[in-house]
Amino acid sequence: MDPLDIIDNMDKIMPVFQPIISAVKHDVIGYELLGRYIEPDGTKSLGDFFNDPEVPDEFKTEVDQRLLEMALDQLLQQNSDCLLFINRNARQLMAGDGEDFLKTLIEYRKRGFPLERIVLEITEHDFNDDFDTLNHLLLYFKTYGIQIAVDHVGAKSSNIDRIRQLRPHILKIDMSISRHHQPDAFQDIIHSLSMLAHRIGARLLYEYIEDNHQLYFAWKHGGHYYQGYYLAHPDPALLTTDSLSIHVGDHVKEFVHREKAMVSERLAYTARSEDKLKRLTGKWQSPDYADRFIQEVLPLFEAESFRIYICNGDGEQVSSNFRKTAGSWQGEPQQIGSHWAFRPYFLENMMLMKVSHKGRLSDIYADIETGEMIRTFSYPLSDTCFLFVDLSYEFISENDYLLFQ
Repeated sequence: MDPLDIIDNMDKIMPVFQPIISAVKHDVIGYELLGRYIEPDGTKSLGDFFNDPEVPDEFKTEVDQRLLEMALDQLLQQNSDCLLFINRNARQLMAGDGEDFLKTLIEYRKRGFPLERIVLEITEHDFNDDFDTLNHLLLYFKTYGIQIAVDHVGAKSSNIDRIRQLRPHILKIDMSISRHHQPDAFQDIIHSLSMLAHRIGARLLYEYIEDNHQLYFAWKHGGHYYQGYYLAHPDPALLTTDSLSIHVGDHVKEFVHREKAMVSERLAYTARSEDKLKRLTGKWQSPDYADRFIQEVLPLFEAESFRIYICNGDGEQVSSNFRKTAGSWQGEPQQIGSHWAFRPYFLENMMLMKVSHKGRLSDIYADIETGEMIRTFSYPLSDTCFLFVDLSYEFISENDYLLFQ
């Protein structure tokens, strides 16, 4: 597609709108504005036009401006109260200090379109340009009520500090990058971004959702908004909730049912493990006899554990490690005196066990020694000593309710 053809035939440009779905009400809360070019045999995406570095910025700005005006006219005509997500190249915005863009929005505000319903999307890649200038410009836009979204978040982890500085309202996570990462690695990326969003008060929008598994992932990992072909394709009309490809609320009900079932099974496993150990409580004497006590425990967790040990209330190990090797348990007395209180949540979990007098099952995590994903069941033997039973990855992988958080 020749860029000059597009500029010479601006009457063939048309906006299309891809719905964005709320996780709260499961309805359409906004649309991302995209562009199409009308050809004799149908329409063609303007994505290549906007992404081509050889196309002059002035051409892209002119087409962007035309699409924006047409979209705002349509939203006003249909009395839509939805958000409008607008993609803009940072370099183009900074070239004119954003004045032309802002002038257009202010004109439409006079006609009844609040600027609070505008979400300006900036791609994370744009942070490679003059970030300080971009940051000041976006802060200026925020004073008018315009919301800021950072697109393709996670593609460059080195930009985390800049995202923190910018404090956008929305982080858009590209689900397509999951195909280029191992599942565990992608989950770690999402966990980091979720923590970042929580710290800066941003909402997560998962885009490019293409199947039910990805929708479940987005729901399970704190997505406030969902977007993708699985829900709705871009359309010249402003699609309503009833026009979506699926009924999001019905799918979320299934997710809730599935999640509750897994939580119930984890609680049941914890209760079974507690019952096993309650029978031995009377045999616990003191740290001096810790190894002897663990010998009594080993048969109870033969099927699921690969390592068992005991720590005191300060996180100091008072027993040997008992590790299963080639099907038999071996003691590692050299581990006595190791300190583990530095581990996240270690002391908090021990205090919770001390207060509740109940065992706890950890989240799934990577073991420092083996690198495998494991869980740990811990149990209070007294107010000052605690048993730790590390569950093997083999056992976890055979039980779905343990494999997933």
